[in-house]
Amino acid sequence: MKFYPLQFEPILKERIWGGEKLKTLLHKPITSKITGESWELSTVEGDVSVVANGEWKGKSLTTLIDECPKEILGTKVHARFGKQFPLLFKYLDAREDLSIQVHPNDELAKKRHHSFGKTEMWYIMQADKDAKIIVGFNEKSNPTEYLENLKNKTLLAILDDVKVHAGDVFFLEAGTVHAIGGGLVVAEIQQTSDITYRLYDFDRVDANGNTRELHVDLALEAINYNKIETKKEYTKNVNQSNEVVDCPYFTTNFIPLDGKISISKSGETFTVYMCMEGSFEIDNNNSKLQYVKGDTVLLPAAMNLFILNGKASILEIYIS
Repeated sequence: MKFYPLQFEPILKERIWGGEKLKTLLHKPITSKITGESWELSTVEGDVSVVANGEWKGKSLTTLIDECPKEILGTKVHARFGKQFPLLFKYLDAREDLSIQVHPNDELAKKRHHSFGKTEMWYIMQADKDAKIIVGFNEKSNPTEYLENLKNKTLLAILDDVKVHAGDVFFLEAGTVHAIGGGLVVAEIQQTSDITYRLYDFDRVDANGNTRELHVDLALEAINYNKIETKKEYTKNVNQSNEVVDCPYFTTNFIPLDGKISISKSGETFTVYMCMEGSFEIDNNNSKLQYVKGDTVLLPAAMNLFILNGKASILEIYIS
């Protein structure tokens, strides 16, 4: 069987805080003015990605993994996760602030939801002037202080807000209280999980006048009340894989591509490329496929030799 770079149909999500930048900046086929998310690569139940190109067009990612688990996932990933695809890839457009939320770790998520936890990272693709994010507490806190501020609607006073710019990266371990602020487009890499505990939603209502559900009690045990460092500094050496995040769940490198580089893989893990800027092609046995800003491509683990060619800023993700 001949394996090739796989692209998938985007799974588009309307959100109360969404906008239209996924179309104007990333060329996603949205029709709504409140599209907040494009799920690029997912095996979340009910939202399984479907191949958009080549011989396997129309096949689901779960079907491909079921038929060729080691060739798609890699020997090491298959040994660790079986036939589960352990990551979820998204682009987000925050026209308005997202809710303040937290995600449980693996232990808590397994106990409560039979799910993975949710450790994630954000790459800021575009930032309006003065755009901010919320990441953790500004000083060490505790459940009592948190609940008191939540009750008094002063939660923002004890949280750390950070002004951000394009190219910034933030790593959020499960348990980190966080929110993406309005005016940001973000590439998100996370564990395969859709478990979110919403702490505060700025008292917003939807078109029918309803507020969104909060999960205050569930969040209490999930929150890390320590002050933590989330911003990741990284090098940008041209035509090299510059490490940005290396954690038990994924490794992410930044590649400033200007010309050609040859890539050799071991077959132990799949690789995903997300194009942050510019354009590039993947040359695989003289078969060349083109990618532009906003594209996400999965390279099955069985593809162990190929060439990247072009001028682009690329995120490279795999499991160590």
